[in-house]
Amino acid sequence: MKGFTKEENSWIYYDWATSAYSIIISTAVFPLFYKASATDAGVRAADSTAYLGYTISLATFLLAVLSPILGTIADYQGFKKRFFSFFFGLGVLFTALLAVVPHDQWLFLLIVYTLAVIGSSGANIFYDAFLVDVTSKDRMDRISARGFGMGYIGSTIPFIISIAIIILAQKGTLPISVTSASKIAFLITALWWGCFAIPMFRNVQQRYYIKPEQRPVVNSFKRLGKTLREIRKYRALFLFLLAYFLYIDGVDTIITMSTAYGTDLGINSTNLLIILFVTQVVAAPFAILYGRLAKTFTGKRMLYVGIIIYIIVCIYAYFLKTTTDFWVLAMLVASSQGGIQALSRAYYAKLVPKENANEFFGFYTIFGRFAAILGPLLVGATAQLTGNSSSGVFSLVILFVLGLFILSRVPEPDSETETSC
Repeated sequence: MKGFTKEENSWIYYDWATSAYSIIISTAVFPLFYKASATDAGVRAADSTAYLGYTISLATFLLAVLSPILGTIADYQGFKKRFFSFFFGLGVLFTALLAVVPHDQWLFLLIVYTLAVIGSSGANIFYDAFLVDVTSKDRMDRISARGFGMGYIGSTIPFIISIAIIILAQKGTLPISVTSASKIAFLITALWWGCFAIPMFRNVQQRYYIKPEQRPVVNSFKRLGKTLREIRKYRALFLFLLAYFLYIDGVDTIITMSTAYGTDLGINSTNLLIILFVTQVVAAPFAILYGRLAKTFTGKRMLYVGIIIYIIVCIYAYFLKTTTDFWVLAMLVASSQGGIQALSRAYYAKLVPKENANEFFGFYTIFGRFAAILGPLLVGATAQLTGNSSSGVFSLVILFVLGLFILSRVPEPDSETETSC
């Protein structure tokens, strides 16, 4: 891509690589595959949705506990790439292994999925932290948004292939079952993710780090403790994290549980796959647009826009009844999903001390991951208590409202000195 350095392009293309996992595994094909597996085993629809939410919560809890510790260790020279590589390998491996789990083993399927989630999310901790290594502070909004935009564009290719295989299998054009077609989609995801991550491994290096020292693990815990004790020095940063904790909870919950929610509403799998595909296509230009508008209106104001749109999404979801309604909901999500994630990542990257980026992105992850525990639990519990998934989505409004309020109290990054951040 013109106008970007080799390092920036290589970093951006990892979003292109991993977004196949986001749409096929997190959002579209796997949830449908899992719901069908659970239904065939006699599990009630609301219960299977709840179990998926609990599984996501467990995976994110484990990662949330580990992320600040690993992030602090990764600030030492050479460790960031090692940790990134480990979680990347874990994610790709267990994504591929989803294809070999017998269809009737829905519980085992969730176990393998848990490890795939840990691998994907773990790799993203260090991938996000590499943003400070590949570009300058004034380009972070643009580069982060471009990553999400390219991710949405790139994910459509393996998604189209996967949808085509599944639909052709449904129609009998391909001599395979829909179950086998879904498993092929899992393999395509792992292959796509692995191949397009190569530029990231070849061209992106850790430029900001702490020099190696004796007993790095022990000293990492000491540095982590010192940061927590001196938390008042990082007021803007941790105030932002609190706001992020609240609003990203709703964003992640809507992303990871949208397909299960649509299934509970009676929308068939073909329509869901088409809706999710169009959502990816629409989200790409909007993610890039958010990055450009942030240069004119500031990233913070564009975050306000994204959060307000998500409040509208939650309210609208409560009254959702038809497939057309779901289309409207999906397009609203598409208009802000990538933008709110990209600008949050860039806003935070501007606040953190570069040499301690991994430690602070560990906190970024722990706030985001603990938020991702609360949201699915809230939706799952509400769905079981009321027998209505729409009530759970509506309950997320309070998280967006609180997040918006706290974000309004966070100073713009440029108004804080680097030493105080």
